[in-house]
Amino acid sequence: MAYQLKEFLNGKTEYTLSLFRFFIDELNTLGVFEVKATKTMIALQSTVKFAYVTQLGKNFIHIVLPFNQPFDNQLCFSKIANVPGTNQFNHHLRIYNVEDFNDEVMYFLKLAYEGNHHA
Repeated sequence: MAYQLKEFLNGKTEYTLSLFRFFIDELNTLGVFEVKATKTMIALQSTVKFAYVTQLGKNFIHIVLPFNQPFDNQLCFSKIANVPGTNQFNHHLRIYNVEDFNDEVMYFLKLAYEGNHHA
């Protein structure tokens, strides 16, 4: 079954939609990628899936970046979780406003986009 992006965006606040659009615009500065809706989230993919929008709240978007090592002691991540049985560490970002896309967040978005998982 094909999932549609509009299914995720329907009924969301204009504030959240503007955050999502800003996020996509910021990613466009990194290069070419696709936005793919899955059953439970929105996946962003270049050569590999490099980011996932897992939640569109009333006033935030929740993004997960998968890396093969934890980047501890970073203020931008609300949680870092090891996927059981793998060397994948999901780094969780909760974005409340456009200013949250600071240099640190953009660094990790670029790192994920480029598939360079070793800082």
